Amino acid sequence: MAIVSRGFRGRRDQSVPLPPGQYVVKDFPVLSAGPTPRVQLDRWTFTITTEAGAEHAWTWEQFRALPTERFTVDIHCVTKWSKLDTSWEGVSLDTLLAGVDTSASFALVASYGGYTTNLPLADLRGGTAWVAHRFEGADLEPKHGGPARLLVPHLYLWKSAKWVRGFSLHAEDQAGFWETLGYHMYGDPWREQRYWGD
Repeated sequence: MAIVSRGFRGRRDQSVPLPPGQYVVKDFPVLSAGPTPRVQLDRWTFTITTEAGAEHAWTWEQFRALPTERFTVDIHCVTKWSKLDTSWEGVSLDTLLAGVDTSASFALVASYGGYTTNLPLADLRGGTAWVAHRFEGADLEPKHGGPARLLVPHLYLWKSAKWVRGFSLHAEDQAGFWETLGYHMYGDPWREQRYWGD
């Protein structure tokens, strides 16, 4: 039996606040619910479907023509590792939602490969969520969700769907893949919302 948790690389800087139960890693662990999809850029699309059925879609070329942002955030995995000061580049969800007419309150995010996760629409707005396509100055690798992944760093990382292909909007919350298996419907790391009842 291991004495220390897998991925542990020493004591964390006590001046850096971490969510309860988390430890810092230097590497970027790869955890996936299935095989890594290999999405060809000429076939990649990102689609937002409203509750009324209206679709707003972007090809890779159209997506890359949108304004991008560079941002540095901490990310926190439900398996208890945190990676600090990660650098990304991507398109803000505010940009993608700007022309979308909706009164929905929730999004059900879908990925290439069949993965889904749910989020309140409010958590995708206000400069707090992106569709990221670059990590640490390089194109996002497939193992980390490339060519593009959702990034919602204020929630546990399972909410930041890898290989994202879009989302549908709904009046009611709908559980995604991990949520149907007992994971929390919201997933706030600062409140340790890992599982149902947390």
